[in-house]
Amino acid sequence: MIPKNIEAVTPAWLSEVLAQSVVDFQATQIGQGVGIMGDIFSVKISYAEDANGPSSVVVKLPSSFEENRAQGVALGMFEAEVRFYNEMAELVTTGLPKIYRADIESGTADFVIVMEDLSDLYMVEQITGMSAAEAQRAVTVLAHIHATWWNKAQGDDLAWIPSMVGDRIAMVDQLLIQLLPPFLQNFGDRLPAGGSQVYEAFTGNYLKINQALAARSPWTLAHQDFRVENMLFHPSEDQVVVIDWQGIGRGPGAYDLGYLLGGSMDTEQRRQHEAALTKTYHDTLINLGVSDYSYEQLWQDYAHAQLMGGLATSMVTGGGMDLSNERGVELIATMASRHAQAALDHDGLTILSNL
Repeated sequence: MIPKNIEAVTPAWLSEVLAQSVVDFQATQIGQGVGIMGDIFSVKISYAEDANGPSSVVVKLPSSFEENRAQGVALGMFEAEVRFYNEMAELVTTGLPKIYRADIESGTADFVIVMEDLSDLYMVEQITGMSAAEAQRAVTVLAHIHATWWNKAQGDDLAWIPSMVGDRIAMVDQLLIQLLPPFLQNFGDRLPAGGSQVYEAFTGNYLKINQALAARSPWTLAHQDFRVENMLFHPSEDQVVVIDWQGIGRGPGAYDLGYLLGGSMDTEQRRQHEAALTKTYHDTLINLGVSDYSYEQLWQDYAHAQLMGGLATSMVTGGGMDLSNERGVELIATMASRHAQAALDHDGLTILSNL
C-alpha cells in the first residue's frame, strides 16, 4: 500500500516498512520551500516494548500542489528516484542515505520513500550559499558518484534513465518557450545586467547546448539537481549525504558540477574558488581510476555547463510551478540570478551565438 498523503500513514503501515511493532508516531512537515516536487515529513516513532527500530525516519510523499505533481509525472521524476534507490544506490560507496522503503504506482504521482532521519547532519540554505570548505566536500562526493558510472552510462542496462539529449530534454526545451514570458515577469527584475538576454538566448536552445557537450565528453550518471539543499553535511566529519534523485539523467558529469557551483555559492565565493574546486573534482576522478579526461577539457565543459541545468531549472520552477511560500520564491530568485551571472562570467552569450 502506498499512502496518498501523510494522513494515510498509519502505525500498521510503518510497522510493515520497518519490520518493527510501531504503536504511535508524530509527523512534522519539514523542508517547505525546499522540496518543490515532494512533501517531506520527519516522523518520530513510538514502538512496542520489545521493538528496536529507528527513533525517527523521514517520509517523502508527492507534492500537495497539483501542478508540481503533474510535472513530476510528465518528466518521469518520481519513478526515476524510486528505481534509483531500489536498483542502483547500492553501487555507490559514499554519499547516500539508508532507504527503508521506496515504492511507486507506475505512471502516477503516487509514491513514497522512507529513509533514515539525518537530522544530526545540517543543511546549508541555498540562499545563503556554501562555504568553500562545504563546496570542496560536495564536489568530492560528486566525483565519487560520477566515477561509479564513468563511461558506463550509454549501455542498454541504463537505457531507462533519460539522457541529456533525449525526449525529456526536448520536451523541456519546448516548455521553456512557453515559460519565458511568465518567468521574466516574475523574476526579470531580480536578474543581473545581461541576465534577461541570457535567458532569452537560452530559450529554445537547451537541447542544442546539451547535444554539443554530450558529443564531446564522457557520459556518466548525473544527479541533475545537485544543489546544496539536496545534501546534508556532518558537523565534524567529511560525510556528505545526497538526497532527491528524481531528476537523474545520463550525460557529461560537468552538468552537475556547473549546476552546483553556479547556483549554490554566492557569486563572489564562486568566482574566487571555482578553479580550485573544479581541480578537486578532477583530481578525485583521476584517483578513482578515470583516465580519459583532462583538466583542460573539464574546465571547458564546466564553462559550457553554466548554460544547462541551472538556467532550465530556474525557468521551469519560476515560470511554471506553484512555489508554496515566500521562501520558495526567494530561492528561485537567488538561483535564477546566480546561474545567469555564472553564464555571463563564462562567456555564455558567445557560446549561445555560436550554436
